[in-house]
Amino acid sequence: MRRQEKAERILRQLEELYPEPPIPLDHTDPFSLLVAVLLSAQTTDARVNIVTPALFERAPNPAAMAALSVEEILGFIRTCGLAPTKAKNIKRLAELLLERHGGEVPSKLEELEALPGVGHKTASVVVAQCFGEPAFPVDTHIHRLAARWGLSRGTTVERTEADLKAVFPRETWSKVHLQIIFFGREHCPARFHDLEQCPICGWAATKKRVLEERRRDAAARKRPAKS
Repeated sequence: MRRQEKAERILRQLEELYPEPPIPLDHTDPFSLLVAVLLSAQTTDARVNIVTPALFERAPNPAAMAALSVEEILGFIRTCGLAPTKAKNIKRLAELLLERHGGEVPSKLEELEALPGVGHKTASVVVAQCFGEPAFPVDTHIHRLAARWGLSRGTTVERTEADLKAVFPRETWSKVHLQIIFFGREHCPARFHDLEQCPICGWAATKKRVLEERRRDAAARKRPAKS
């Protein structure tokens, strides 16, 4: 089956399973989503949703956030991974929004990516979900599933993003990236996954991929547990 045909079938299945996928990170405006996505790196969305209500109650906009010290911001987000670095980035990001953009979150990828702590994926999420600009944010989970499904052989998320954009219609990008995230969480774990029983991997994964993951998981099971 060609990649294009495979993508069309996957899209039909995802539409049936997740016709209206919600944005996993709680937010009220572009600023709160920007900060939430920045915080989500190496941290679960659930953890981010626990810490952000108090943070945004104290600092709901760039001006209020910039007025906080790094230590104050850190106090709200301490349980998130890489919290000290994220606290510094959030404060400087808020300051730059005031200095460069009049306190507003810019809608252009290149302007967002120029902010501290904001990579291509974070910027893509914001333009897709807040400004209606078609974008295909690719995180490690989507990168993994695209490889499993034979939609990309990319060794980087940038290459995977280009491959996925080539096989999915542009108007579906912002939605399908959420659909893949929800499918991965509910059906497609990274380790010890029975690909043949998976609703999508069962027909989309190549035999080579199935064998590779079986060997990897078998080797992992044989490793002695760490004391």
